[in-house]
Amino acid sequence: MSLTLEQITAAMPEGGLFDGGWRYSPEPLKLTKAEGRFLKTLGHPLAQFQQVCDELYRRSATGKLPKWMAETLDTGKPAWLAALQKEPASRGTLPRVIRPDLIMTEGGGFALTELDSVPGGIGITAWLSRLYADAGFPVIGGRDGMIFGFSSVLPENGAILLSEESTDYRREMEWLARETGGGRTVESAEEYEPDGRALYRFFEWFDWESIPAARRLAEASATGEISLTPPAKPHLEDKLWLALLWTPALKQIWEQSLRGSHLTRVKEIVPHGWVVDPAPLPPQAALPVLGVNSWEEVARFSQKERRLVLKISGFHETAWGSRGVHIGHDLSQAEWSEKVHAAMADFDQQPWIMQEFREGRVVEHPVFREDGSIEMLKGRVRLCPYYFTDDQGQTSIAGALATLAPADKKKIHGMRDAVLLPCVVE
Repeated sequence: MSLTLEQITAAMPEGGLFDGGWRYSPEPLKLTKAEGRFLKTLGHPLAQFQQVCDELYRRSATGKLPKWMAETLDTGKPAWLAALQKEPASRGTLPRVIRPDLIMTEGGGFALTELDSVPGGIGITAWLSRLYADAGFPVIGGRDGMIFGFSSVLPENGAILLSEESTDYRREMEWLARETGGGRTVESAEEYEPDGRALYRFFEWFDWESIPAARRLAEASATGEISLTPPAKPHLEDKLWLALLWTPALKQIWEQSLRGSHLTRVKEIVPHGWVVDPAPLPPQAALPVLGVNSWEEVARFSQKERRLVLKISGFHETAWGSRGVHIGHDLSQAEWSEKVHAAMADFDQQPWIMQEFREGRVVEHPVFREDGSIEMLKGRVRLCPYYFTDDQGQTSIAGALATLAPADKKKIHGMRDAVLLPCVVE
């Protein structure tokens, strides 16, 4: 049971699904039963984590928790948007699509690098799931799981608002709209005029000034006048939460707010992290785990000590993809020092986080050459399961997209020499 390159290319919609393309494989990525169970049950803890993040943000903003938390999350955002995400009417409104970016690690587990609420790849994953399911593979989520999942979060006659910034994803979203049917369409976010339709937002809030209707849509959705998902809550799209999860001053708050088993599950996959806050520490204090008194000392770390990743948090054009990600041990001492000092200087405009680096494990998988012959590619995998929350609040997996990048690539993302494929459980 396998696909040929000819079968795959013949099934590709006219015009393709994504600029640049990707490499193909005759079969899906095989996961162990334990990995499959883990993915199937991960959606609910992640949805609960996002719900708690929103609640902690609100409590911080009203002074019921330390105010520095909400203030840090509001940094760099326009005042109107920061105020809007605190609106009482929007309490409980959360992203309906959750896509964690998971690196398959050497120890047999996963490391979460991002929790994406505005993910690309929905259409590609839906197409791949159908293609491989029709060839007889029992793909995770089933043949039409992604189609049904997306239909559950955008009602019939709804519109997908896609920005120029996201134009690379236009073809896959147009294909998705056609396949889900029900009058769903893709509209230009820059040209859209509110008409009462339910909306799926496929643009980033940092780009709001390029989208004339963005503020009106955000304000109308916050008061419940229109349905907009993901909601106007940019704090939930910040990577800061991945560092705040590990902040000692918040340890008891997390334990009181998030169910024990869910907190354990989330901490299991989120590498230890820190907010790069340049405020001086008392001389007897140290940054947890790093064991040093200042970020200046971190900037002087040796290559062996620099198994760390520096990331811009969010609300910035470099915060999506891999552009705002710097891997410490891949940089020279001078480059590392420059990046750390830049992150420190950015704190009052655009916070950064630092995380422990977890090595992706190397796997072998069959891949087509251009002539249709097959080679075994050694690479590392980023696994992106897609979870959809329906109208009843149930979060379930609808599909999983694996990106297999050559083993010499430290940053794993969609690229011409990467392989995109669905997943099956052995």
